[in-house]
Amino acid sequence: MRKSLLILIGALCAVLLYFTAQSADRVFRSERQLPRTPVEQQARYRLVLITQELETPFWDKVAAGAKAEALASGAAIEVWGSYGKDQEDFLKKLEIAIDAKVDGIIVQGLDSDAFKNLTKVKAAFYGIPVITVGSDVPMVDSLRRTYVGSDQYAAGGLIAKQLIADMGKSGTVILLGDSREEYYQQQRLKGIYDILKAYPGVKTAYAETADTREQVIATTQDMMNRLPDVDAFVAVNANIAAAMIHEIGRRSQVEPYDIYSFDDSPDSLPLLEQGKLDGVLEQSPDKMGRAGVNLMVKWLSGEVMPLNTDGYPTEIKMLKLKEAP
Repeated sequence: MRKSLLILIGALCAVLLYFTAQSADRVFRSERQLPRTPVEQQARYRLVLITQELETPFWDKVAAGAKAEALASGAAIEVWGSYGKDQEDFLKKLEIAIDAKVDGIIVQGLDSDAFKNLTKVKAAFYGIPVITVGSDVPMVDSLRRTYVGSDQYAAGGLIAKQLIADMGKSGTVILLGDSREEYYQQQRLKGIYDILKAYPGVKTAYAETADTREQVIATTQDMMNRLPDVDAFVAVNANIAAAMIHEIGRRSQVEPYDIYSFDDSPDSLPLLEQGKLDGVLEQSPDKMGRAGVNLMVKWLSGEVMPLNTDGYPTEIKMLKLKEAP
């Protein structure tokens, strides 16, 4: 009798354990899988665009292009991301997209080990294709399918050519970048150096800074103290241009200097219109968004396989004050 009771209790415990495990699994999966809207249920593919810089003019244009192309292609797309380059939140969004098993991820490249691990290991494990947009991470490090956006090496070269056209074939140039040393900045710098090395009369000095306003100001001040005869400045990371120009203007008039940057900061075009930047490298964010979705859909449908691992460059050009919108 006692033996039978023990068997019955054991059986009940096993049943309870089974249902508890099933319930826990359903809860876990419900937290990691996002509900599909009616539009997504009817769509051919479910895509996500993820950026570090939500609600900025540049990335708003990327998102608008991606949404327009998704609508035309019969795909559903959501735009996720973080504000103010919050990398932890950005990486969390990327991980959620992978866990939700979306059909494809279009993402602003981040040159960090955590990003590369998510794309190279986790996304690849689930068979989710990743396309980088706007800024790249080398394919060998990330296993991304392709890159859509500016050729950052060529962009740096255009800045350098404009600098020579404005400043002349001799002078001193301060190049300022942020201390993260991301891949897109490395490519911009290489493009600048490769053009300027043909002009022995041009001397360059490169400095890195944390991207806080206070640190950018302090680094600019230090470089101007070291190089009082400086003729030109290039903000390799556009987000530091405003603080750099503030310090230049505090010490002297901005007008005598030739100052350049890129358009992927909300401050770039206003600074150009105010005459505080002499030139801005203009990119094509709308086309980046459109091409990213177009290529993702073509890859998912088998229309284009494989994608060009070297990437698909979008248009770039130098924008001067008289050409500013």
